[in-house]
Amino acid sequence: MTRRRFYAPPEAFDFNNKQVSLGGDEARHLREVLRLKTGDAVRVFDGVGNEYNAIVVKAMRDSAVLEIGEKTEPVSGESPIHLTLALALLKGDKFDLVVQKATELGVSELVPVMTKFADIRLHDPSDAAKRVTRWQRISLEAAKQSGRAAVPHIESPVAFAELMERERNDGMRVMFAERDGQPMTLLPTSITTPRVCVLVGSEGGWSPEEIGSAKEHGWRIVTLGGRIMRAETAAITVTALMQHRYGDLK
Repeated sequence: MTRRRFYAPPEAFDFNNKQVSLGGDEARHLREVLRLKTGDAVRVFDGVGNEYNAIVVKAMRDSAVLEIGEKTEPVSGESPIHLTLALALLKGDKFDLVVQKATELGVSELVPVMTKFADIRLHDPSDAAKRVTRWQRISLEAAKQSGRAAVPHIESPVAFAELMERERNDGMRVMFAERDGQPMTLLPTSITTPRVCVLVGSEGGWSPEEIGSAKEHGWRIVTLGGRIMRAETAAITVTALMQHRYGDLK
């Protein structure tokens, strides 16, 4: 049944008539890949944590209609912490890989960050929009594959200084750096507010000014140890470690 899970945004659900509409890729996957027909049982989720049993009512080339049944538990539950991964912009498939794996590991939100030593520079707003659209598609597919009913929110890229101001007083904030950091073992074993934001830089690392700014804004500076990891490896590792320490990856 996990292969028969489909996504529809909340506005596609018509609970008065107990129907939900699938469009585009989801409808084509139902009809042309899985070859489902009227009367077949499926599941449908809304991307914000809700999942329902459903029955195929109509399957067309570019759209499908499902009859909504009882609400059901997603295949995979959500972590007890709201984990935000803020990551410096990385080249092409490196950032794509992190989006996929971070979604599988249960992040709630992913924020691309423009840093001094980021691997890429955005050309214009349309460039940023295209990248976010691709990352959202990757995240949705990873949520479907991993059994999540919630799809992480992916923001448009933000400047480092903007992130510093916006994340103030909002749970625990941890910047991972190769220098000037404390061991992760010194982080608290429990947190009072179930919100954690972790910040990982590019392979070029952080500038002294960025580390100084993070300290001034109350971020904890933490190192992962003696080995130097690629940025995408560090981001995935950090996500897993935080879910193990505070979330549901036990």
